[in-house]
Amino acid sequence: MSMTQTQRLNQVVKTVPAWPIYIVGILPGAWLFYQAVSNNLGADPLKALEHQLGEWALQLLIATLLITPLRDLFKINLIKYRRAIGLLAFFYALGHLLTYLWLDQQWWWAAIWKDITKRPYIIIGMVSFLAMVPLAITSNNRSIRKLGPITWRKLHQLTYIVVPLAALHFVLLKKTWQLEPILYLCVGLLLVGYRFWRKRSV
Repeated sequence: MSMTQTQRLNQVVKTVPAWPIYIVGILPGAWLFYQAVSNNLGADPLKALEHQLGEWALQLLIATLLITPLRDLFKINLIKYRRAIGLLAFFYALGHLLTYLWLDQQWWWAAIWKDITKRPYIIIGMVSFLAMVPLAITSNNRSIRKLGPITWRKLHQLTYIVVPLAALHFVLLKKTWQLEPILYLCVGLLLVGYRFWRKRSV
């Protein structure tokens, strides 16, 4: 992309507010839920719903980490959309978790505990989700003012833990070495590594 094209893209970005991201971003989840309750997602619609919500959450998490290198390396500035994308990632992860706890296991804690002890990837996924909770709660201007910019930035470095854990959860979930989840893990680790390299080189 040439410098002129990049400048034009950034000018367009300046005119487009962040709030439509929430509306556009939630539509696929709503459609997927409708497909699930309509029994249009194959032999096991609940599993299909659960897995797809989780994969979209991971994709959105990776997208939040892509924004900084896009700005640094290609001068494409999408920073104004990062909060919206991050919150969408949280809500898709929440949907993924609730589908498992509520629709799949129906809050049957004995079965859930048995699942956790038999499947370590569930523990990894839970830790990743719990680390997302403070990020979602503090993704607003009031929290930045209350915590202070430095503390707020340090808190949001939890993203560097969330993304690799979420990707590892996906890899172990598949139980075999499949290309797609491994690619997510590699990209996530690469983006986290870039952030640490960037911090050390400044």
